[in-house]
Amino acid sequence: MSDLRFKSVEEACSRKPVEVKLPDERVEKYYAKQVFNRQKMFEYLPQSTYQALVDAIDNKKSLSLELADSVAEGMKRWAIESGARHYTHWFHPLTGGTAEKHDSFIDHNGKGGVVEEFTGKLLVQQEPDASSFPNGGIRNTFEARGYSAWDISSPAFIINDTLCIPTVFISYTGESLDYKTPLLKALNSVDKAATRVARYFDKNVNHVKSYLGWEQEYFLVDEALYAARPDLVMTGRTLMGHESAKNQQLEDHYFGSIPMRVAAFMLDLETECHKLGIPAKTRHNEVAPNQFELAPIFEEANLANDHNQLLMSLIAEVARKHNFRVLLHEKPFAGINGSGKHNNWSLGTDTGVLLFAPGKTPEQNLQFITFVANVMAAVHKHNALLKASIMTATNAHRLGANEAPPAIISMFLGSQLSQIIDAIEATEEDSEINLNGKDKINLDIAQIPELMIDNTDRNRTSPFAFTGNRFEYRAVGSSANCASAMIALNAAVADQLNSFADKVDARVAAGEQLNQAIFKEMSHMLIESKNKHLDVNGNSEEWKE
Repeated sequence: MSDLRFKSVEEACSRKPVEVKLPDERVEKYYAKQVFNRQKMFEYLPQSTYQALVDAIDNKKSLSLELADSVAEGMKRWAIESGARHYTHWFHPLTGGTAEKHDSFIDHNGKGGVVEEFTGKLLVQQEPDASSFPNGGIRNTFEARGYSAWDISSPAFIINDTLCIPTVFISYTGESLDYKTPLLKALNSVDKAATRVARYFDKNVNHVKSYLGWEQEYFLVDEALYAARPDLVMTGRTLMGHESAKNQQLEDHYFGSIPMRVAAFMLDLETECHKLGIPAKTRHNEVAPNQFELAPIFEEANLANDHNQLLMSLIAEVARKHNFRVLLHEKPFAGINGSGKHNNWSLGTDTGVLLFAPGKTPEQNLQFITFVANVMAAVHKHNALLKASIMTATNAHRLGANEAPPAIISMFLGSQLSQIIDAIEATEEDSEINLNGKDKINLDIAQIPELMIDNTDRNRTSPFAFTGNRFEYRAVGSSANCASAMIALNAAVADQLNSFADKVDARVAAGEQLNQAIFKEMSHMLIESKNKHLDVNGNSEEWKE
C-alpha cells in the first residue's frame, strides 16, 4: 500500500472535484496516432510494398520474407520517429490477459557501437518461452519452446516506448497456446462457409466478414477505499460486510448524470483509446452504483477482440491516474448487478450486405431468413459448446441473477420474426417472405416527431438475442477474452452452414430448384431448433420448464 495517493478514507472523501480537461485537438487529428494503420503504411512503405501488403490483408495471403523486410524497415522508421525504442510480439495466452517480451532495436555495428535495426525475420517470428504459460494440458510443462507469428490483419501500435506487433502464439509442435490462433481459424471457417451460402443469392460475393461490437461494463472504486478492503485487494470482490443503505432500489443510477470525477476519467480513457485506434463511442452510467459502460463502433471480430484486450489493460492504468481502481470481476458486490461484456455479432459480405438485416425483395429476405435459421440450428446443435465458452467461476456468480441472462442458452427473436418463422414451419412451401419496414409511433405531442420502431424488441434476459441486424451474446463475462465466445460461435455457425450447403447442393443435384431446396432445408432447421427459440422472460419458471 506504499503507493497510495491518500493517507486515509477521510482524505479520499474530502477531495475537490476533478476538472474535466478537453484535449487540445479534435478527435480526427489524433485518432490512431499510435497505430501503424493503412495511412501510415502508405506514408512509410514503398508503393509496391504497400499494395502487396494491403492485398495480402484483404485476400488473406501470406507474405514473402523479402516483402516482410520492406515492411519492417518502414514500420521501424515510423516507430522510431514516434519515440519507440523497443518492439515486442503482443499475444493472448490462455491466462486471459496479454503477454509481451520487449527487445530494443539495437544491434552491433562491427565498430564497437550499435545500429538500430529491425528485419522481416524479427517482425514475422519470435520465440518466447512457452513453458510457463497455461496450455490446457496439451503438452508437458518442460517443453519450453514456443513461437509467436505476426498477424498481418491487426495493425501494430505503440504503447509508451514500445512497438507492439499483434501475433499468434503456438507450441514447437504447432498446438495453439493462445486465443488468437483458434479465433483466426474460426473466422476463416465461417468466411468460407458463409460465402458458400451467400453465393446462392449473389455470385459476386467472395468473402464474408465476422463483426463484433463489445460493450464493456466495469465498476470504479476509489483507490483509498479499495485499499481499505483486503477482500477487494486479494480477490477483486467483497467477501464480507453488508449492503449499503441505498443500492439500486430506486433505479436512479442507470443513464444518470455522470459524476465529474468519473467524466474526467472517461474522457482521459477515450482519448487514450482513440490514439490507439480503438473507436470508443458510447459511455454511460450502468444500473448499479459506481458501475459504468464503454462501447465502441463495430469492427471486424479479430481487430475488435484485440482492441478489447488492449482496453482492459488501458482502463486499469488510466484509472490509477485518477485515483480509481477498476473492477472487472463479474460479481464484485452482493445485492446489486454484476458486470457483463455483451458481444454484438454479425456477418457481412464484401459486397456490403449485412446478412442478418432484412432486405427489400423476396430473394433478399429469403437470404436473411436462411442465415437466421442456420444460426438457430447452430445454437441448437452446439448448445453445450456455446455455454462452455462463457462459463467461468466468476461469471457463474452473475448468470441467472435477475439482472443477467441465465446459464441455459436460448434465443430471443422478437414478435415479427417469430411470426414469420412460425408461418414457414407451418407451410413448408416456397412462397414470398414479407418483412415490413420499421413501423411508426405517433405520440400526438406537437414537439415530438414520429418515432421509427425496430422490427424487434430487446430481451435483456436472453443469453443470445436477435436485435435487428445482429445477435447479442449477452452471457459473456466482463473480465473474459471475447475470443472464447467468438471462437465457439463462429465455428458452430461455420459447421452448420457447411452442413446446410451440402444438403441444398444434394437437392439441386437431384433436380430441385435452388430456392425450393433452400426453403425446404431452412424449414427443417427451424422445426428442429424450435426448442431453443423462446421469447419469454428468461428468469421465469415458464422459461426453465
